[in-house]
Amino acid sequence: MDRQVHALLLPPGPRLQEALAAALDGSGPAICPLSPQLPRPALQTLLRALAPSAVHTDEGVRPHPAGRPTDARTAVIIATSGSTGAPKLVELSAEALRHSAAASLERIGAAADDRWLCCLPTHHIAGIQVLVRSLIAGTTPLITPRFDIDAVAAAPVQHLSLVPTQLRRLLDAGVDLARFGAILLGGAAASPALLQQARSRGARIHTTYGMSETSGGCVYDGLPLDGVRVDIDADGRILLAGPVLFSGYRLNPQATAQARDGQWLRTPDLGAFDGGRLRVLGRMDDVINTGGEKVLATEVAAVLARHPRVKDVVVVGRPDAEWGERVTAVVVPAGDPPTLRELRDLVRRSLPAHAAPRELELRTAIPLLPSGKPDRQALRKP
Repeated sequence: MDRQVHALLLPPGPRLQEALAAALDGSGPAICPLSPQLPRPALQTLLRALAPSAVHTDEGVRPHPAGRPTDARTAVIIATSGSTGAPKLVELSAEALRHSAAASLERIGAAADDRWLCCLPTHHIAGIQVLVRSLIAGTTPLITPRFDIDAVAAAPVQHLSLVPTQLRRLLDAGVDLARFGAILLGGAAASPALLQQARSRGARIHTTYGMSETSGGCVYDGLPLDGVRVDIDADGRILLAGPVLFSGYRLNPQATAQARDGQWLRTPDLGAFDGGRLRVLGRMDDVINTGGEKVLATEVAAVLARHPRVKDVVVVGRPDAEWGERVTAVVVPAGDPPTLRELRDLVRRSLPAHAAPRELELRTAIPLLPSGKPDRQALRKP
């Protein structure tokens, strides 16, 4: 425990890239990138948990009291998105990040001089990994401070990472996606209809599965990256192992012990193998208990996404005095909205009757977390 930790409240740009490069080669401290837009109470909570020795801002570097060092191998610390509770601080070694980046470049067949576009937040693992891949490839990434359709359309790059909402907006704007060598799509489940539409326009999409604890995506198109192993336990939980795994949660050995089972990471996700490929069924905490029956929210959402007048959909369980939880479909319609009866009939054709939604809420957009994932906590509230 002899390496300093610095918190970086910096926008995407040269200072962040330089600090990341120094963290990876060992010439600088371990870094924890944080959003400069964090509200002050949330920032203070994170800094107390992180215990850095210094904080970097646009104004410069200031010491931080009560800083605590980390293991010498730790290079980057990522604060999880907190989609289901309090954020954790994920410690990643340079070796894990490099292995992930190199395996990703190999899987997509990237050429030596290919450039990446970074249009994801660099305080999340997906954005950081775009920068790591660029460092590994020896190229300079093109960084946009925020997702911008025109900037993506004009970007002189070969590869980029997106979340499904961003892909949908690019398709709606008519952007030529066929000119990109590879589009890594992760962060949330993408509907089959969205993938089909993008691929019909020539987009070379790689669906990715992973998390901060695995240095980002570690399963591409259902197949693990080089060195990564996947298994399913007796409860249907996805287990992951390999050189991309995190070292632990900073200053939280109890949480680390709960997540790690020897060489395996016990993910919060349910999965199954389909023809040798991993199929992610959804989060274990996305199971809705309605009238004593269990419903997998993502499975219902996948069925509803087939409706021609459903543009986007998230299924959640909301408190219900009679049923315990009621299955609720939050829908962004495409044109005239579908009716609840239509959606219930659609679900009943392929799933048990208790999986059919009992409530339909129409919205103009699905609320998202900064990571691009649906804000399920917000959606569970009536």
